[in-house]
Amino acid sequence: MNILVTLCARGGSKGIKNKNIQLVNGLPLIGYSIKHAKEFSEKLNCTISLSTDSHEIKEVAESFGVKTEYWRPPILATDSAGKLDAIKDLLFFEEANQNCKFDWILDLDISSPLRTNEDLLNAFDKIRTNTDALNIFSVSNAHKNPYFNMVEIQQDGFCKICKPLPNGITSRQTAPKVVELNASFYFYKRVFFDNQSMKVINDNSLAYLMPHICFDIDEPIDLEFMKYLIEENKLGFSI
Repeated sequence: MNILVTLCARGGSKGIKNKNIQLVNGLPLIGYSIKHAKEFSEKLNCTISLSTDSHEIKEVAESFGVKTEYWRPPILATDSAGKLDAIKDLLFFEEANQNCKFDWILDLDISSPLRTNEDLLNAFDKIRTNTDALNIFSVSNAHKNPYFNMVEIQQDGFCKICKPLPNGITSRQTAPKVVELNASFYFYKRVFFDNQSMKVINDNSLAYLMPHICFDIDEPIDLEFMKYLIEENKLGFSI
């Protein structure tokens, strides 16, 4: 069983400068995902590869033992470039470079490191036992529910509920359960990347519900909150 673990870390983050190598409790942010990649690889003997356009990020990754000849092309390093295309390009590079074909791809998102090796192993077991599934992604319980307290602002300025409530549902507690992607990790079957119309959320997607807090860093306040949780040992689990 051949598994490729991808770490995608472009250098042009606009919201938080040098986000991928910001220090969190003395460790560059990317260091957490490299640590998780290595722990997972100890169990399943994976290839770990980095996709970046940044010399600085590459040097930091190499200091943690992740070396690669791959450089992300400029066209895949823009704000509008899709991450799936970046993963696919790295996948094809590694398959050509190693003269092999991978069976599975695990993408670990640098900006969402609140995961455990147990999360990864449990999610991988879940997708391996479902022959119809193409991918699985990590999710958390949603704080808002589109059936009950999320609205769309229409062109006329008036609001409407995102999803109409089923008949008989009158409270948030009884509305259909929803979850939200936390961006921490994604497993893909290799065949997923042979599809020309790749979509993360598709008819053959599974979700792995995190049993603990997990969120990704989009804004500076997210980074400060994550630093506080890790540095003050408030997570309740070890990453």
